[in-house]
Amino acid sequence: MILCLDAGNTRLKWGLWSGSTWLARGALAYAALEALSGALPARPARILACNVAGAEVAARIAALADALAAPLDWFASTAAGCGVTNGYARPEQLGADRWAALIGAHHLHRGAAIVVMAGTATTIDFLDSEGKFRGGLILPGLALMRASLARHTAGLPEARGAYRELPANTDDAIESGCLMATLGAIERLRALAGRLASAEPTLIVSGGAAEALWPHLPPPKRQIEQLVLEGLAIAATASSSS
Repeated sequence: MILCLDAGNTRLKWGLWSGSTWLARGALAYAALEALSGALPARPARILACNVAGAEVAARIAALADALAAPLDWFASTAAGCGVTNGYARPEQLGADRWAALIGAHHLHRGAAIVVMAGTATTIDFLDSEGKFRGGLILPGLALMRASLARHTAGLPEARGAYRELPANTDDAIESGCLMATLGAIERLRALAGRLASAEPTLIVSGGAAEALWPHLPPPKRQIEQLVLEGLAIAATASSSS
């Protein structure tokens, strides 16, 4: 069994992978990270971790691995792996979480895709039908956009509005503006990818803010929970069999 860890900007997502299925999955705040060892239904033989949360979280994950007496491997972006080719000029610069999500998307959906990871940041990546990552976008996540407006302007609130096509109050205007900005970025990259791929790519959507985007995205589309964990499981299985 392999414990897959996705250490994101705001919380830790985890899954215990048996080689063919998930025995358990969950998410927790970093304040509760050390409690994970007692929450697992079984002890893992090894750990594969993807960390974009910095050195302090990396040290705490290493301590968790020691407590579980399980070898720890750090997942990192490479030029190619698991059938996916990394189109970055410097492949190691691609965030490990984006790389894992692309691997997961390629194995769960065969065909051109726009992979949208909606979290603290939103990433929008073009994966062609041959499994090549062609490039993508990074922008603030929905909550980060709202917080930025409240923090850096004198008169705008921390919005708690609703999406409206034509907002008639400030809270709704902020909520709708942040959502439309994100949807617009997705639509523009999808249109470009469609011209390059000669077919409309499927939207693959994951992340904590996926539910907010989902009703406003046109088909073809597919929502996949914990896409980074799915990619880590595929990579872990591939490395175990090699």
